[in-house]
Amino acid sequence: MSIYDSLHKAFGPRHWWPGETPFEVAIGAILTQNTAWTNVEKAINRLKEHNLLTAEHIRDIDTNLLAEMIRSSGYYNQKAKKLKAFIDFLFSRYEGSMEKMAETEMWALRHELLQINGIGMETADSIILYACYKPIFVVDAYTRRFLIRHNLIKEDNPSDISYTHIQKLFMNNLPPDITIYNEYHALIVQLGKELCSKRDPDCSPCPLINLLTLS
Repeated sequence: MSIYDSLHKAFGPRHWWPGETPFEVAIGAILTQNTAWTNVEKAINRLKEHNLLTAEHIRDIDTNLLAEMIRSSGYYNQKAKKLKAFIDFLFSRYEGSMEKMAETEMWALRHELLQINGIGMETADSIILYACYKPIFVVDAYTRRFLIRHNLIKEDNPSDISYTHIQKLFMNNLPPDITIYNEYHALIVQLGKELCSKRDPDCSPCPLINLLTLS
């Protein structure tokens, strides 16, 4: 929590995830794979402009046309197939309803989502946390990066840097609070974008500069 408090003091509340509905959040979670959020926003706005941002419309639209609609998100042919796979699941299991999907127990829902072609742990957990409002911690490259740089995990130990290990590290040491998990992930993303970049990090103004590290 001391890390959380330091990040929150430095960056303030992030109001993440951007999206007007749980369905929009879920679509954004799939589209944001391997691309910047600005590119996802363009794709989502285009879907909105053509009145396509509904489960029914994405189900019924031709896959090639859907790919063209989301071209700005990159890997658009693959992502169109992933969106179709998610929508097929949503209708076959939950009658196309995000609300019904959100009623499923968290870990059972995670297992179901991970069976969908193109949905990995980060995407599944983003949908569960931000679209279904369940307390699961989302791990991404920014999370690994700051933990490694502060010696909280060891880069040369594969089990240390696994998604599951890092997720447990947070969830075992934080209260199961949706708001904290939401803000924490968003604050880590902000840290990674603003200061803790992959190359040439700007460490001097880092709010975690005095963080006690493990030896």
